[in-house]
Amino acid sequence: MSLVDTIRKTFVPINREGYPFIAGFAVVTLILAIFSTTLFWIGLILTAWCTYFFRDPERVTPVDDKLVVSPADGVVSAVGPALPPAELGLGASEMTRVSVFMNVFNCHVNRAPVRGRISRIEYRAGKFVNAELDKASVENERNGLVIESPNGQVGVVQVAGLVARRIVCWADADSDIGIGERFGIIRFGSRLDVYLPRNAVTRVHIGQTAVAGETIIAEFDAARTPPLVRVS
Repeated sequence: MSLVDTIRKTFVPINREGYPFIAGFAVVTLILAIFSTTLFWIGLILTAWCTYFFRDPERVTPVDDKLVVSPADGVVSAVGPALPPAELGLGASEMTRVSVFMNVFNCHVNRAPVRGRISRIEYRAGKFVNAELDKASVENERNGLVIESPNGQVGVVQVAGLVARRIVCWADADSDIGIGERFGIIRFGSRLDVYLPRNAVTRVHIGQTAVAGETIIAEFDAARTPPLVRVS
């Protein structure tokens, strides 16, 4: 293994959105050091946490138009039929929704669950209730994308959480996006909702840990196999 490979494996890249926050934490830490060693160590720990929060590791994404990958790191908090946000224009019928909740220790960089063309981006102001609650999809601040995939329209919604106060989206409407491609970030706790056509078969369960860009959360036009059960 080369020195460059070793460095890449040891030091995870930091997303550019985190630079101002990390710098701010570091400056405050230096100021605290003037007054108290204890406060300095507290500030140093918080600076390390902030750096960790904005990590942006590389991911290996499966390349298959029939697969849907997780848009976020975290825990699957909801799987099942749900109405998509009205502003996305996906109709008044229920779609298959998979939600992934991110806590403050998860990587918060968001990735496209499918490839396609972004036909719509809609932002809605709202509340900041706990993102684990089902009502967060309707009441919380959110930003939604509609991706015209080879298998139909797919909605991806960034939902702000209890302590999240900033949704960032780098994608542009009328542009192409690849599966697993980074498109945004939500600062400090939140969730991602994916709305899929009814021909998508989910491959995850509530409580399962998902990895953005890698974990397969659904598959199009696949056989609906019964869930495995443990036999005692």
